[in-house]
Amino acid sequence: MPDRTTYLILPGYQNSGPGHWQSRWEAAEPEAFRRVEQADWDHPELTDWVARVDAAVAGAAAEGPVVLVAHSLGCVTVARWVAGAPAGRTAAVRGALLVAPADIDTAEVPELFGFRPVALDPLPFPTVVVSSADDPWVSPERAREFARAWGARHVEAGAYGHLNADSGLGDWPEGRKLLAEL
Repeated sequence: MPDRTTYLILPGYQNSGPGHWQSRWEAAEPEAFRRVEQADWDHPELTDWVARVDAAVAGAAAEGPVVLVAHSLGCVTVARWVAGAPAGRTAAVRGALLVAPADIDTAEVPELFGFRPVALDPLPFPTVVVSSADDPWVSPERAREFARAWGARHVEAGAYGHLNADSGLGDWPEGRKLLAEL
């Protein structure tokens, strides 16, 4: 099996636009970073999103190691995928960078209700959860709770909102360093 790592980009609700650090990483290294496309970014369906993650992991695993790079609802999707995936499939994942996990249990967005509750099962691969001190989608306490439940290392990035394009992170070199540590 080749040893080329594939980084699967898992955006959240409404996708990640061109200015988002996920999109910038993908554009800079399209041979390594591959977006998991969803059928409907604005009306997400849990079973569809999880199935697409599963298919993407299976496809990428045939080429080598897989690392998940998730943002917001993408983090919640990873947790739900792990909770229901066969062990053989999750074994293909070498690590995950979960950034700004959305607390959909408290979010009053009807399109996200189908993702409730957030799965809190331990993740079977090294994981880093990154949160912001002033994220409107998750409190610092809840982000730490997610990290503990998932068996992840927690990093608070400072006050950057939802750690998205509006946060002014650009290429987010600090995130790349965390990814490299996985």
